Amino acid sequence: MRFDLVIFDCDGVLIDSELLSVQVDLQCLAEFGIELSADEIIERYTGTSGMVADLEARYGRTLEGFDERHRQLVRPLFEARLQAVPDVAAVVDSLTCKVCVASSSSPERLRHALSLVGLFDRFHPYVFSATEVARGKPAPDLFLHAADRMGVRPRRCIVIEDSVPGVAAAVAADMPAIGFTGGAHCRPGHAARLSDAGAALVIDQMAQLPSALARHWP
Repeated sequence: MRFDLVIFDCDGVLIDSELLSVQVDLQCLAEFGIELSADEIIERYTGTSGMVADLEARYGRTLEGFDERHRQLVRPLFEARLQAVPDVAAVVDSLTCKVCVASSSSPERLRHALSLVGLFDRFHPYVFSATEVARGKPAPDLFLHAADRMGVRPRRCIVIEDSVPGVAAAVAADMPAIGFTGGAHCRPGHAARLSDAGAALVIDQMAQLPSALARHWP
């Protein structure tokens, strides 16, 4: 095989969480007097960890307490409604190479969310957060950090990503990226956006991943 490590993004790839997170984003922002549409949040901030900083710059004000309020609201929502992406557990179990997670989410959120759907123990301790690096996606830092921690050269890694910033980060890290459009948040045309960002190929069902890997990286 031409790869030794598959790096999975978390939100929108392992767990179908993006629309739940956006629901909480909208509620929190409304409490701070900021009105955005769900489409704008998905378009502008999916796959990044810089939403609050960007909004503070755009609106010329601080959003102190936003992150804590978001955590308070998203935790029970996840506990009630979060689901794993269909077939992802079986796919992860079928891979014979190394696997890890590299996500913009915090370590605490990753542990909680992945544990809720029975995935955390499949990856632990190889669950890496953007809080561990200087720059989040679309910078390559997180993926390079994950490869280093896993002892694998970047060119021997393949990244599974649902967002344009995530694909851009993989490309910048010199890692092939497979775009994934199976999340509920993915809109028409998203496959083309991922391809334009540099994804080597795009799949819309996680069950397609093993055959895609075998076909394109035999």
